[in-house]
Amino acid sequence: MVMAHGELYAQQFGWNTAFEALVARIVADYAAGRSAAPQSAWIAEVDGDRAGCVMLTAGDQPGTAALRVLLVGPSARGLGVGSRLVQEALAFARTTGYRRVTLWTTDNLPSARRIYQRFGFTLTDEAPYRGFGHDLIGQTWSLGLGDGATG
Repeated sequence: MVMAHGELYAQQFGWNTAFEALVARIVADYAAGRSAAPQSAWIAEVDGDRAGCVMLTAGDQPGTAALRVLLVGPSARGLGVGSRLVQEALAFARTTGYRRVTLWTTDNLPSARRIYQRFGFTLTDEAPYRGFGHDLIGQTWSLGLGDGATG
Protein backbone atom coordinates (compact mmCIF):
# COMPACT_ATOMS: atom_id res chain seq x y z
CA MET A 1 0.00 0.00 0.00
CA VAL A 2 2.69 2.44 1.00
CA MET A 3 4.96 1.86 -1.98
CA ALA A 4 2.10 1.86 -4.49
CA HIS A 5 0.77 5.17 -3.20
CA GLY A 6 4.21 6.78 -3.08
CA GLU A 7 5.19 5.73 -6.58
CA LEU A 8 1.87 6.47 -8.25
CA TYR A 9 1.28 9.87 -6.71
CA ALA A 10 4.86 10.94 -7.41
CA GLN A 11 4.46 9.91 -11.07
CA GLN A 12 0.98 11.33 -11.61
CA PHE A 13 1.04 14.47 -9.49
CA GLY A 14 4.64 15.13 -8.57
CA TRP A 15 3.86 14.68 -4.88
CA ASN A 16 6.86 14.40 -2.59
CA THR A 17 7.67 11.78 0.03
CA ALA A 18 5.50 13.52 2.63
CA PHE A 19 2.52 11.78 1.02
CA GLU A 20 4.17 8.38 1.22
CA ALA A 21 5.01 9.11 4.87
CA LEU A 22 1.35 9.91 5.57
CA VAL A 23 0.25 6.62 4.02
CA ALA A 24 2.96 4.81 6.00
CA ARG A 25 1.62 6.29 9.27
CA ILE A 26 -1.95 5.26 8.41
CA VAL A 27 -0.88 1.71 7.55
CA ALA A 28 1.41 1.47 10.60
CA ASP A 29 -1.34 2.62 12.97
CA TYR A 30 -3.68 0.03 11.47
CA ALA A 31 -1.06 -2.74 11.67
CA ALA A 32 -0.25 -1.88 15.29
CA GLY A 33 -3.90 -2.50 16.19
CA ARG A 34 -4.08 0.61 18.34
CA SER A 35 -7.85 0.86 18.06
CA ALA A 36 -10.29 -1.39 19.87
CA ALA A 37 -12.90 -0.49 17.22
CA PRO A 38 -13.36 -2.77 14.21
CA GLN A 39 -11.01 -2.02 11.31
CA SER A 40 -10.12 -3.79 8.09
CA ALA A 41 -8.17 -3.44 4.85
CA TRP A 42 -8.66 -4.82 1.36
CA ILE A 43 -6.27 -5.36 -1.52
CA ALA A 44 -7.91 -6.02 -4.88
CA GLU A 45 -6.39 -8.20 -7.56
CA VAL A 46 -7.10 -8.41 -11.26
CA ASP A 47 -5.76 -11.52 -13.02
CA GLY A 48 -3.47 -12.20 -10.05
CA ASP A 49 -1.91 -8.73 -9.99
CA ARG A 50 -2.47 -6.18 -7.23
CA ALA A 51 -4.89 -3.62 -8.61
CA GLY A 52 -5.96 -1.45 -5.68
CA CYS A 53 -6.53 -1.07 -1.98
CA VAL A 54 -8.59 0.64 0.69
CA MET A 55 -8.78 0.66 4.48
CA LEU A 56 -11.56 1.34 6.93
CA THR A 57 -10.26 2.53 10.29
CA ALA A 58 -11.81 3.93 13.44
CA GLY A 59 -12.67 7.60 13.09
CA ASP A 60 -12.13 10.42 15.55
CA GLN A 61 -15.59 10.11 17.10
CA PRO A 62 -17.52 7.11 18.47
CA GLY A 63 -19.60 5.38 15.82
CA THR A 64 -17.57 6.98 13.01
CA ALA A 65 -15.19 5.16 10.70
CA ALA A 66 -12.68 6.63 8.27
CA LEU A 67 -12.25 5.43 4.71
CA ARG A 68 -8.51 5.63 4.04
CA VAL A 69 -5.93 5.17 1.26
CA LEU A 70 -8.21 4.24 -1.64
CA LEU A 71 -6.04 3.54 -4.66
CA VAL A 72 -6.63 1.89 -8.02
CA GLY A 73 -3.62 1.25 -10.22
CA PRO A 74 -3.66 2.59 -13.79
CA SER A 75 -4.04 -0.86 -15.39
CA ALA A 76 -7.21 -1.54 -13.36
CA ARG A 77 -8.95 1.79 -13.82
CA GLY A 78 -12.35 1.62 -15.47
CA LEU A 79 -12.92 -1.96 -14.28
CA GLY A 80 -14.99 -1.07 -11.22
CA VAL A 81 -12.22 -1.93 -8.78
CA GLY A 82 -12.52 1.35 -6.84
CA SER A 83 -16.28 0.99 -6.49
CA ARG A 84 -15.94 -2.61 -5.34
CA LEU A 85 -13.34 -1.65 -2.73
CA VAL A 86 -15.53 1.14 -1.35
CA GLN A 87 -18.56 -1.18 -1.42
CA GLU A 88 -16.68 -3.78 0.66
CA ALA A 89 -15.48 -1.16 3.14
CA LEU A 90 -18.97 0.28 3.58
CA ALA A 91 -20.50 -3.19 4.00
CA PHE A 92 -17.94 -3.87 6.74
CA ALA A 93 -18.74 -0.54 8.38
CA ARG A 94 -22.45 -1.33 8.43
CA THR A 95 -21.94 -4.89 9.67
CA THR A 96 -19.70 -3.78 12.52
CA GLY A 97 -22.06 -1.04 13.70
CA TYR A 98 -20.55 2.18 12.45
CA ARG A 99 -23.13 4.94 11.92
CA ARG A 100 -21.02 7.29 9.81
CA VAL A 101 -18.01 7.08 7.50
CA THR A 102 -15.81 10.06 6.72
CA LEU A 103 -12.85 10.54 4.43
CA TRP A 104 -10.29 13.20 3.64
CA THR A 105 -8.97 13.73 0.13
CA THR A 106 -7.81 16.44 -2.21
CA ASP A 107 -9.83 18.02 -4.99
CA ASN A 108 -7.52 16.89 -7.79
CA LEU A 109 -8.83 13.29 -7.72
CA PRO A 110 -12.06 13.43 -9.78
CA SER A 111 -12.37 9.66 -10.33
CA ALA A 112 -12.27 8.97 -6.60
CA ARG A 113 -14.70 11.80 -5.97
CA ARG A 114 -17.18 10.26 -8.44
CA ILE A 115 -17.00 6.96 -6.56
CA TYR A 116 -17.64 8.69 -3.24
CA GLN A 117 -20.58 10.62 -4.66
CA ARG A 118 -22.05 7.47 -6.20
CA PHE A 119 -22.16 5.90 -2.72
CA GLY A 120 -23.84 8.97 -1.25
CA PHE A 121 -20.92 10.76 0.39
CA THR A 122 -21.39 14.51 0.62
CA LEU A 123 -18.76 17.20 0.82
CA THR A 124 -18.80 18.62 4.35
CA ASP A 125 -15.70 20.81 4.34
CA GLU A 126 -12.97 22.05 2.06
CA ALA A 127 -10.05 24.37 2.61
CA PRO A 128 -6.70 25.26 1.06
CA TYR A 129 -4.04 22.76 2.06
CA ARG A 130 -0.29 22.98 1.57
CA GLY A 131 1.05 19.46 1.46
CA PHE A 132 3.02 16.92 -0.49
CA GLY A 133 4.96 19.76 -2.12
CA HIS A 134 1.89 21.48 -3.62
CA ASP A 135 -0.93 23.90 -2.93
CA LEU A 136 -4.07 21.78 -2.86
CA ILE A 137 -7.66 21.93 -1.70
CA GLY A 138 -8.32 19.45 1.10
CA GLN A 139 -11.80 18.00 1.28
CA THR A 140 -13.72 16.13 3.95
CA TRP A 141 -16.60 13.91 2.80
CA SER A 142 -19.15 12.14 5.00
CA LEU A 143 -21.75 9.41 4.67
CA GLY A 144 -24.43 8.54 7.23
CA LEU A 145 -24.92 4.80 7.03
CA GLY A 146 -28.66 5.15 7.61
CA ASP A 147 -28.86 7.03 4.30
CA GLY A 148 -29.61 3.87 2.35
CA ALA A 149 -26.91 4.57 -0.25
CA THR A 150 -25.90 1.40 -2.02
CA GLY A 151 -23.61 2.58 -4.80
